[in-house]
Amino acid sequence: MHASEAPQAPRQYRAAELAKAAGIPERTLRYYRERRLLPPPRRVGRVAWYDDSHLSRLRTIAALLARGHTLGGIAELIAAFTAGHDTERTAELLGLAEPLPAPAEPPPWAEERPVRLTRAELAAYWPGGDSPENLAAAVETGYLTVSGDEITHFSRELLEATSALVEEGLPLPVVLAAGQVLRGHAEELAGVFTEVLRAHVVPEVLGDGDRHPLSAEDVRRLTEVLERLRPLVKRAVSAAITLAVDRRLGAELQPPAGG
Repeated sequence: MHASEAPQAPRQYRAAELAKAAGIPERTLRYYRERRLLPPPRRVGRVAWYDDSHLSRLRTIAALLARGHTLGGIAELIAAFTAGHDTERTAELLGLAEPLPAPAEPPPWAEERPVRLTRAELAAYWPGGDSPENLAAAVETGYLTVSGDEITHFSRELLEATSALVEEGLPLPVVLAAGQVLRGHAEELAGVFTEVLRAHVVPEVLGDGDRHPLSAEDVRRLTEVLERLRPLVKRAVSAAITLAVDRRLGAELQPPAGG
């Protein structure tokens, strides 16, 4: 790997720097430490060093306080994760929107299948992924849900892609935040594709009738059509994103003409 492409080292903060980045007084940071709402910093001699995981925790605490939670309730949340149990109660404390339900049986044409994980297995994919703030962010993407101590990710491809991005040096909270934005755009793209199918493909496959539920033969015929069309749609979407990224990077990184 070229030196300029090497992953950046995680950012380190002194206490005052961390408090400023989180938008809180330094005395509040000390109070959170005393309440054990933050993990201990790394100490080098007499200097305490914090990192982005501490900043993410502080932002989670601020969000929970804004939702009306008490510090005692937040401490309960963190204790539940530290003990490695009661994940469902933790999600309730986080006040998350209702996650997408994991399908008991994906439709025959579905490419992705749910991946069921323990917290330790999730952490093996995403270092730090089982922390309260990272797991909350992952649930909010709509791609992950919790039930008791079992974690279900709806897409192995997304799970592994996120892991690969983290291995390249991108902070997990940044990847998860981007995932929340990506999901919204993915839903819009899926809407475009679905409307095209409904208007131009489904009538040809099923005829003019609106049959519910679909027969086994209907499902077979639709699955065959989707298996042919889906790779073409993926290519079109991938090419469009590649062009957009190239244009955006060219505009931001290339010097202006004559400069």
